[in-house]
Amino acid sequence: MAEQIIIGCDHAAFEMKESVKAFLIEDGYDVNDIGAFNGESVDYTDFGIKVASEVSRGNFYRGVLICGTGIGMSIVANRFPGVRAALCGDLFSTIMSRRHNDANILVMGARVIGEGLALELVKTWLNTPFEGGRHQKRLKKIDQINMKDIYSP
Repeated sequence: MAEQIIIGCDHAAFEMKESVKAFLIEDGYDVNDIGAFNGESVDYTDFGIKVASEVSRGNFYRGVLICGTGIGMSIVANRFPGVRAALCGDLFSTIMSRRHNDANILVMGARVIGEGLALELVKTWLNTPFEGGRHQKRLKKIDQINMKDIYSP
């Protein structure tokens, strides 16, 4: 069975999402596209919430989010437990997001990078394994953060 990936974008990234989706399907992935489905203005938060909540619940192992800069999607996605969304715009950061951080959501900015680079980042992200070891200990610390404990009087 093909690995399932959930993907979402806002209006600024519709065309890039369509290219990434086609690339993933061609590469044998089962893609769940939650929108946006055209270039009409939408709120990026709605799509970031949908993708991140599905990854957080364990319904999808990995997701891809794309908006104009990727910043808003990153902020939204990283609010969800167990989500490690990495905003990537270069190959080194993309590799390290997997090797050291086991990023489970790749975030990109359609107004920041071109389609060719986006496809190369997706390919690299999907094919780079998590190293584990000392990095696993660090991820465990992140997972143990409880904001209520930090802000309690």
